[in-house]
Amino acid sequence: MIDVLIIGAGITGSLIARKLSSYNLNVHVLDKENDVGNVTSMANSAIVHSGYDPVPGTKKAKFNVLGNSMYPKLCEELDVHFKMIGSLTVALYEEQLKLLENLAERSKENGVKVKLLSADEVRKLEPNISSEVKGALLAPTAGIVNPFTLTVHAMENAVDNGVCLHLNEEVIKIVKNGNFYNVVTKSNSYQAKVVINAAGVHSDQIHAMVEPIDYQITARKGEYFVLDHYKEGLVNHVIFPLPSEKGKGILVSPTTSGNYIVGPSSEINDDREDVSTDKLTLDEVKRQALDMVPSIPFNQAIRTFSGNRPTPSTHDFIIDFAKCDKHFINVSGIESPGLVSSPAIAEYVVNELVSQVLTLTKKESFNPYVRKRIDLAKLSYKERNELIKKDPNFGYVVCNCEKVTLGEILDELSRSVPPRSVKALKKRTRAGFGKCQGGFCQPLVIKALAKHFDIPCSEVPLDGPGSEICKFVTKGGNDK
Repeated sequence: MIDVLIIGAGITGSLIARKLSSYNLNVHVLDKENDVGNVTSMANSAIVHSGYDPVPGTKKAKFNVLGNSMYPKLCEELDVHFKMIGSLTVALYEEQLKLLENLAERSKENGVKVKLLSADEVRKLEPNISSEVKGALLAPTAGIVNPFTLTVHAMENAVDNGVCLHLNEEVIKIVKNGNFYNVVTKSNSYQAKVVINAAGVHSDQIHAMVEPIDYQITARKGEYFVLDHYKEGLVNHVIFPLPSEKGKGILVSPTTSGNYIVGPSSEINDDREDVSTDKLTLDEVKRQALDMVPSIPFNQAIRTFSGNRPTPSTHDFIIDFAKCDKHFINVSGIESPGLVSSPAIAEYVVNELVSQVLTLTKKESFNPYVRKRIDLAKLSYKERNELIKKDPNFGYVVCNCEKVTLGEILDELSRSVPPRSVKALKKRTRAGFGKCQGGFCQPLVIKALAKHFDIPCSEVPLDGPGSEICKFVTKGGNDK
């Protein structure tokens, strides 16, 4: 019998699993995708918000501020790139200055330190900002993070501490059977004392399998540009416009990998699985971004992408027991600022909710640290050469754009939550994330995956089952 079954392996589900793994419990995680963090958690702005914006007194405000304070230690333990670079919310018109003052007052209510800046002070911090800028709100505790590694390493740490992960398991039915729930997927069934619903854009549908619900989740699509490693200093902070009813607006920000990200749009999406992009929407993203930073080199854009945010009709996070039973816990509607809120949400769910229905005893062997990644970019030339002498695979460059070696790929494949697709490996190592977008390295990546899993190249998927890239062998080639 499973003690706790978590549905959803995004950042929230992964961090809840990690927290639960510190107790003597039998914990399992289901996800319908072929990798963890494969939906909303991988297609967001990667911003660690300071917490000045959410309405005071809401769950969003509470968990945003608490989560922000947890990030430095969390990212140290999970070996994740994180930089507290601060954010600037800019006013481009005189009439917007009053709105900045209102945000500053809200910041005080939320317990977030901010500073109102004059136009000259903004220009000193951001030389490329629009000449029309009238002022800005500086939030020093905002930051940027690698959301791919964060989610993967959170789940990896959970698995290292005893959690069982089941991928490609889409839940189709949940039935209460006496003192436990029978959770049925397309291929298996699982019996659990407690179920935690962290299913992202599908969390209302999962909840509705248990009882009638009085809210709904709407997928709100956000489309983005990613710019190449252009140059340092295009922007030094996360640059926001003033927020609106649609969200925080089009931002311009550095990333932890040295790229820049511009977006997102914010439009209701009737198809929760649709992550397409379109020119009209991206043109509007571009226009709004150029209003703030006129020198953005969109000719350096190497990729566009989109993600769906689970927007709840309640306008706040839904974190509570089901009405019918305390053994079913909903963690639903975790839209922005969900990424930054997730560690605090995990603490609350376990300490305040799960503790009411299960006895929690600390696991003496729990280790909060993951095995550190081998990151050649962080090593000196001497350290790299020593590593290559020990293992020549670290001298064989697979991805020239991002300088990813075969040794780094093999290291990722040896971990407890290994990548099982081209996309999953890309998220972990950045192989294929560069200017050519895998045009040159993808065949080598496919070969590395095929060899590790001892399968033909024609069975290596781009993402999930059915997305295989190589269909057949030509000209007498070898399929392995």
